[in-house]
Amino acid sequence: MFIIILMAVKVSYLQPSVCQWTAEPLEYHRSFLRENCRPDGRELSEFRTTTLNIGSISTADGSALVKVGNTTVICGIKAELTNPTVEAPGKGYIVPNVDLPPLCSSRFRPGPPGEQAQAASQFIADVIESSEVIQTEDLCIDRGKLCWVLYCDLMCLDYDGNVLDACMIALLAALKNTQLPEVTISTETSTPVVNLEKRHELHIHKHPVGASFCVFDDSILIVDPTAEEESLSTAELTVVTDEKDRLCAVHKPGGTSLSGEKLQECISRATARQREIQKLINKVIHSVKTAQ
Repeated sequence: MFIIILMAVKVSYLQPSVCQWTAEPLEYHRSFLRENCRPDGRELSEFRTTTLNIGSISTADGSALVKVGNTTVICGIKAELTNPTVEAPGKGYIVPNVDLPPLCSSRFRPGPPGEQAQAASQFIADVIESSEVIQTEDLCIDRGKLCWVLYCDLMCLDYDGNVLDACMIALLAALKNTQLPEVTISTETSTPVVNLEKRHELHIHKHPVGASFCVFDDSILIVDPTAEEESLSTAELTVVTDEKDRLCAVHKPGGTSLSGEKLQECISRATARQREIQKLINKVIHSVKTAQ
């Protein structure tokens, strides 16, 4: 209780007037940044509280619900049998799709996917391929004839910035929660026979986790930005690493340039974040298995 009171006093001391926040939101944020903190009380390098729930969708083959602060993303994975592509007869494939509907924020409009949703879907697809989170050969059942396709639908339920990090966590947790039924090929009819009673988990080869950053005034670096911080920043950056500290992806959609020193700082923070999230996912999965 004593610590909470001290924190409240600190924030109220730094809090500018409401009029200043309304008329000059950038100056409002700068007044906090000068004190090495942010309007929500976090330090510049501090992530918001992250919570995870898996198995949220009973009709999906795997699912997870993630909250990073107020940003909420749910991921459902549906597996279907299909024919392999001609280019990769010994592989299955994964199809991610990110949905940013109007219900998650007033900035999004009804209709076809907007530019941000399309960019997010492509980013997730690139990370899946570059990180090798799943070997697509594992999804092949009968070379050139039958394979699994995993449809990974990610929907944002509440948008308050940093949706890419939330999507990556939700996808990874949902993949680790996915169980595929046993499939055999009938020798008599040469058709697939699906045994829903026998299921097996996916083999997750890598555990990619993203860490997003924003730059203020071309020099001040903050992690896990809120929606308002994103809108006021001069640059955004997302770094994806795996459990072996391997750099899987760097996503920087324009904005001002970053020095090598700042980029290295982002990579270092991203590797620490990866360990935190993987530990969280493993803990939740262990809790679910123990409860069953």
